[in-house]
Parts: sequence; structure tokens; C-alpha cells
Amino acid sequence: MPKKKIPSTPALHALKGAGVDFIPRLYDYVDHGGTGEAARQLGADEHAVVKTLVMAGPDKAPFLVLMHGDKEVSTKALARQLGIKEVNPCPERDAQRHTGYQVGGISPFGIRKPLPVYVEKGILALPRLLINGGKRGLLLEITPSVLEEILSPTPVEAAI
Repeated sequence: MPKKKIPSTPALHALKGAGVDFIPRLYDYVDHGGTGEAARQLGADEHAVVKTLVMAGPDKAPFLVLMHGDKEVSTKALARQLGIKEVNPCPERDAQRHTGYQVGGISPFGIRKPLPVYVEKGILALPRLLINGGKRGLLLEITPSVLEEILSPTPVEAAI
């Protein structure tokens, strides 16, 4: 079986430029397979597969939320912690416009314009995690310290 080529993405360029160690992990992307399918193919715990979600508050200003793959975001809990009335997922088109990535391949690294980043607190306690590398079918294995060093995310507790 031929070895798959690691695609070049803004996320990989950003991490390489910052001198970050990461392990690229390729898998066969499946529409609507989500983190469960990626975890299954890679033999990983879905809890350690981190999804990058593009959300917005009432002012429509976008921000990123990093969440465990096996959890959902309680938008009410998140809004309460952010001190705003409500939080909603951005429409796909807006998410792509804000990040420069296709939905299903959104990475928090190398995005089109800097956005505030919130991370589920438990993610920072993982020994290692898998997060999107900027292309469908590409996850990057990193330590949580990379999130802290590169993104300076604000920890939240909004998992359900």
C-alpha cells in the first residue's frame, strides 16, 4: 500500500515556524463521521480527539471552542462563563470564511485571522491529544502545552 503524503496546510506551517513537535496522523475522512470515525481509524480514545468549533455570541463576533470529541458544548454554560446572553455555532460558510479552512478540517492553528480561543478545561489535563491539522483526514498529535504556548486559550467548563 502506498504511503500517504502529508498535505501542506497553514496549520503545519504555523507549528513548524514555532518549532513545535507534532506527529501527523492521516486517516480516511468520512462525511459526518466526526471524531468517532477518526478515533476508530487511528486506534485513539475519542476523548483525546479534540474538535475545533467556530462559535459566535450575540454580536456575531466569532471565536473558537476546543472540545473533547466525545462531548458536546453546552452553549448555555459557555455563554454564562463568557458573560454574554447566548452562544451559537457559526454557519459553515462563516466558519470557513473566518478560519480559511473547510468544515471538517478546521484547525485552530494558522487560521486566516486571529480569533479568541476557549478550551474545555479537561483537554489541558490530557497527556497527548489529536487535533485537526487544517485538512479533512489529517490530525496532529501534540501535547496540551502546545495549545497553551501557541493559542493562549481561556479554559472553560462547558462539556456535556
